[in-house]
Amino acid sequence: MNGTAIARAHPNIAFIKYWGNADERLRIPSNGSLSMNLDGLYTETRVTWFNDADRDRLILNGQPTTGPALDRVVRHVDQLRERLGLTGKVEVESRNNFPMGAGIASSASSFAALTVAAVSAAGLELPEHELSALARLGSGSASRSVPGGYVEWAAGGTHQSSFAFSIAGPDHWDIVDVVAVVSEVHKDVGSREGHAVASTSEFQRERVATATSRIDICRAALLDRDFSRLARVVEHDSDMMHAVMMTSTPPLFYWLPGSLELMSAVRRWRAEGLNVCYTLDAGPNVHCITTSEDADEVESRVRSLGCVHTTLRAGAGGPALVVG
Repeated sequence: MNGTAIARAHPNIAFIKYWGNADERLRIPSNGSLSMNLDGLYTETRVTWFNDADRDRLILNGQPTTGPALDRVVRHVDQLRERLGLTGKVEVESRNNFPMGAGIASSASSFAALTVAAVSAAGLELPEHELSALARLGSGSASRSVPGGYVEWAAGGTHQSSFAFSIAGPDHWDIVDVVAVVSEVHKDVGSREGHAVASTSEFQRERVATATSRIDICRAALLDRDFSRLARVVEHDSDMMHAVMMTSTPPLFYWLPGSLELMSAVRRWRAEGLNVCYTLDAGPNVHCITTSEDADEVESRVRSLGCVHTTLRAGAGGPALVVG
């Protein structure tokens, strides 16, 4: 088999978080989640299948890469080979246009793009829900970067039933994510390791047990374009996840002083009348969720804080696509 394809996928920001797995091997989550793809931020990945190559290769941001990064790609490609009956070796060339490993879901866009490109390069056409389920095997949140816009990931209980789907397109609501970058340093403990210890926190069971009600509230707020209701549930869910992280064994502290400064500022700005709320993934950077009408003011205020190195800004993005 010989073939090549290029795919592009966006990272996503979770409004209702994924943290902890019911099945570690298949990355079936302990609870469902809701997210928004981030337009303008992307991973672009070229996958080439070779019949006569002796090993898989990875080129990451222009540099030949070995070690853990290559190992993780090979594990995922092995899953694709096994489940889709593929043969041959791959060369994977991937690049991001945003910082990696600092809580901006680089693994989500990376494995979504890798999956879509690998399947296309193999000459196969699969429905979106199957691509989402396959992407999940490489990184759980990658399942959410396959569909477009505002996305719900059903936890399911099997490989076939755990996939993400769009609940509204990118044009449904003019939500903007102003990402306040307080650190571009690659985090010491990645999400994969964090998921594995989530169950050691006494708070995880309650977080999972109440996740469905928060999803229902968040979904309704998104569909109704009710920012006040969205803000309350998004911040609460983010705080709950980080409480689990901090009380796991070992404890995981992703917040930095700048993260706390921003969280406090966002609550103050909302009290002053701005449509803005915060959420943080597994990293220190603060996603300031706002609307297009308030985005300039929010970004200006974020940039005025001394703890902020830079900002990224994204509206709702589309699905993962083959672009070459």
